[in-house]
Amino acid sequence: MEKLIQYFHSRLKSIDTDFKRYLWDQVNWSNRLIAIVGARGVGKTTFLLQHIKESFKNLDEVIYVSMDNLYFGKNRLSDFVDEFVKTGGRYLFLDEVHKYSDWSVEIKNIYDIYPGLHIILTGSSAIDIHKGKGDLSRRIVIYKMNGLSFREFIMLKYGKILEYYTLSDILKNSIEISHNINNVIKPIKLFNEYLRSGYYPFFTEGADHYFERIEQTVNEILENDLPSIENIDFSSIYKLKKLLMIIAELVPFKPNILKLSRQIGIDRDTFLKYIYWLQRADLLLLLVSDTYGISKMNKPEKIYLNNPNLIFALGEENENVGTIRETFFYNQVRIKHKISYSKDSDFYVDGKYTFEVGGKNKTGNQIQGIENSYVVADNIEYAYRNTIPVWLFGFLY
Repeated sequence: MEKLIQYFHSRLKSIDTDFKRYLWDQVNWSNRLIAIVGARGVGKTTFLLQHIKESFKNLDEVIYVSMDNLYFGKNRLSDFVDEFVKTGGRYLFLDEVHKYSDWSVEIKNIYDIYPGLHIILTGSSAIDIHKGKGDLSRRIVIYKMNGLSFREFIMLKYGKILEYYTLSDILKNSIEISHNINNVIKPIKLFNEYLRSGYYPFFTEGADHYFERIEQTVNEILENDLPSIENIDFSSIYKLKKLLMIIAELVPFKPNILKLSRQIGIDRDTFLKYIYWLQRADLLLLLVSDTYGISKMNKPEKIYLNNPNLIFALGEENENVGTIRETFFYNQVRIKHKISYSKDSDFYVDGKYTFEVGGKNKTGNQIQGIENSYVVADNIEYAYRNTIPVWLFGFLY
């Protein structure tokens, strides 16, 4: 345990607390069992360590460990926790919990045995806590961490403190809000930066290898994270990679399941299962009709990559500006709102709002006469009438 404690203190010492993610004020840390889930690379580890650094003066009662540490290859988590509690431990932070076999069973037992212990864990966004072997659903509070919003990117890279807005705020006051933001920044220039390389916080580690880092992250998800959660063999990993690269070349598109299944060498049900896994792992976005859900294994109406950065990293020069706009809008709005397929426009939100996404000269002819309909336009600085700059939807969190 001594080596783990030393590693924890070393990591904590190097953590900067100047910039904090949008979840900072949303997590109720008083809960005894908390999970922070999200894609690899979005900042879950930093988030945990920042909380420890800001909240605890007495580090003797706290420990942070990563569950992929070799220590847990030959030591049980339950034995580690028993020793930790006996020496005064009260707050246990477990990173990458999906890397530990039967984690849900042991954590349930630990939670029940040590009523004075607080457990905070992180896991892949692909993890399904409610399907775990341990019954954690009545005990655990789950928070989802997404990649950086456009607003957070501006704060992290340029130090500009800007507030976030609700969707209702933006729809009612887009003209005033867009003018206020333009008084502080030049949004279009920064927006183009964000679309290319601003979704994952590790852009701060250097732009030269950013896309390479994304490719490494995708490989880690497919080769390590998903196999640790689902029963996936090497052949399935290869087919998942092939499927993802084909999708990256085609997005957004209405999937021809039969054609794609044959191309990959899988059947229809396996295809649907694969794209569902890729969505859970935050690599894809699946747009479905309002009356259906992909969790029921229904065919999605359209498939997107999860965020614009993935388009640039994986798309092999398939950087269609229309695709990028739609992907950004879907990625940012879905965090707090339900988005479904619309026959009349690009997106239907919360069963109420209709959005058509396009360039700066986009007209509203396609949605004319539809109640609560809006044009979302690229390359404009200010909102006017029912036309809203696409970048403004990057201020929702």
